[in-house]
Amino acid sequence: QVQLVESGGGLVQPGGSLRLSCAASGSIAIIYAMHWYHQAPGKQRELVAALTTGGITNYADAVQGRFTISRDNAKNTVYLQMNSLKPEDTAVYYCSFRLRRSIFESIQDYWGQGTQVTVSS
Repeated sequence: QVQLVESGGGLVQPGGSLRLSCAASGSIAIIYAMHWYHQAPGKQRELVAALTTGGITNYADAVQGRFTISRDNAKNTVYLQMNSLKPEDTAVYYCSFRLRRSIFESIQDYWGQGTQVTVSS
């Protein structure tokens, strides 16, 4: 089984910074991509940032230039550095890994449990 554990959420003032972490554990053969999503109350889950194994990144327009996705391959961990936070960034943030547990299994998406980020004065 594969588990994703997130950490780093919390309450921050507008203009502040937070760094989220998401560590994957379990049987993992290949990680194809890592993603961060967020979901605000009453809204659909939206992609915030993505990072492929080839190092290609993609960001939502709303966070471009403020958020940075990165990874530590040795630790199977993905990070989301969030700077210049705004109240509209308030949401539950979820990480997701697209991976294969073995060469004999299909590619699947695994999700973290979510971590709350609240931006408020």
